[in-house]
Parts: sequence; structure tokens; C-alpha cells
Amino acid sequence: MNNIFDVTGKNILITGTSSGLGQHIAHLFAASGANIIMCARRSERLQQLQAELEQQHHVKVYSYTLDVNQRDQVQQMLSDLEQKNIYVDVLINNAGVSDTKKFLDYQDQDWDKIVGTNLKAPWLCSQEIAQHFIQHDIQGAIINITSILSQSINLGVSPYCASKAGLKHLTEVMAVELARYKIRVNAIAPGYMVTEINQEYLHSDAGQQLIKKIPLRRFVEFEDLNGALLLLASNASQGMTGIEIKVDAGHSCTPI
Repeated sequence: MNNIFDVTGKNILITGTSSGLGQHIAHLFAASGANIIMCARRSERLQQLQAELEQQHHVKVYSYTLDVNQRDQVQQMLSDLEQKNIYVDVLINNAGVSDTKKFLDYQDQDWDKIVGTNLKAPWLCSQEIAQHFIQHDIQGAIINITSILSQSINLGVSPYCASKAGLKHLTEVMAVELARYKIRVNAIAPGYMVTEINQEYLHSDAGQQLIKKIPLRRFVEFEDLNGALLLLASNASQGMTGIEIKVDAGHSCTPI
């Protein structure tokens, strides 16, 4: 029986690849035989990761230093790939930012940065990739990284909650509108993971209290997302679109 989770030879574009979950996703798919297209704003980290992936996994890796909020930069990346006869099969909208402030303390620039990166950028990148898929007759897949805060809340991160709720809803709308082109759009909603953007909070006393509310009594590890990522990027999910898979150690179903 063929491996329905096989992604060998697929070209997978990952945003926000220079750190944390993005790096892990790149290693996961490279180890699975996929070619990796990376983009982020930190050039040195991308170059280091590209060298690691090529040396360890012997796949093709392409890196682009850009801002996913800038449409012209995303368009230029796709134009460059097409000139090299490289066509994207899967887009993973992973780039995300946050900070922690009281609702009344957030400034306009805070909102613009967080909602821009977490919601506008996936919308923008998905538009461009969908056009790429349609133009080249690719039955592609888009995977949005949302959060359990797309349906629940936590205090002190109001723009983040709003952006992830919007991204979940956008996933569903895109899934319906793009289905006619055989483009699948799904999301993965991780629970709390220790990353650069939240490690200070999760390592604090408040973070340790949070663990007590999680049924499995631990934060989510990057590896916990591997199954969902391989599922949604491969033919194993060919009948799935418009869904959000929670990977949260049971956090979202904690009793009141």
C-alpha cells in the first residue's frame, strides 16, 4: 500500500521560517523528502537554516528575505521561482507575532503589527499562492497556523486573539471559495508552545499556573504538530477542507 502521507518531491513554502516552529516545520518536511521554500525577514538565520537542511536532508532549499506584509515582495519571490520552473504545492502560513499588554495599553502600532502579520499576511500570501496554483493548474494546499485562542481567550493578548479568530474564519471562507479550483485550505490550532514570542510568559509563575489547567499537564511540543502537518500537506487529507485541527494537549476542552 502506498504511503498516503508521502510528500516526497513536493515544493513546500513556509513563512516565518527563521525561528521556532517555522524552523521545525522546515526540518520536518525536508526530512520527509520535500523541497523547502523559506521566507522570513532575518537573512542570516535563513542562510544558516538553508545550509542545515541541505546538508542533513539532501533536498532542494530556496530562501527569500522578505516581509510577508509586502505584496510586491511576495510577488517577486513567486516570479523568481517561476522563472526557475519551481512551482509551489503547499503554502504554510506560519509567520506570527504577539506581545502581552492590558487591553487599554495597546497602541495603534501594536495592533497594526500583530493583526498585520497574523491575519493580513496570510490573506495576502494565500491570494498570491492561489493565483499561482490556478495559473499552473496545481491542486495545491494552504495550511494556516492559528491557535486555540482562535476560539478561546486569554487576557493580555487581545490583538492576538482577534487575529487568530479572524484567521480561522478566513480559512473557512477561503476553503469554500477556492474549492472549485481543487485548492484545499485548512488550519492547525496549537495550544501553548514555548517560542521566542511567549517564552518569558510561559516560564513565569503565571505560565506554570497555566500548565495546571491543561489535561496532559504540559505545553505542546513542536513535534506534536508533525502528524497534522503531514496529514494536511499530503494526499491523506484529499477529502478535507475548511477545518481547524486542534493540537493542544486537551487545553481547549478543560472544564470550567
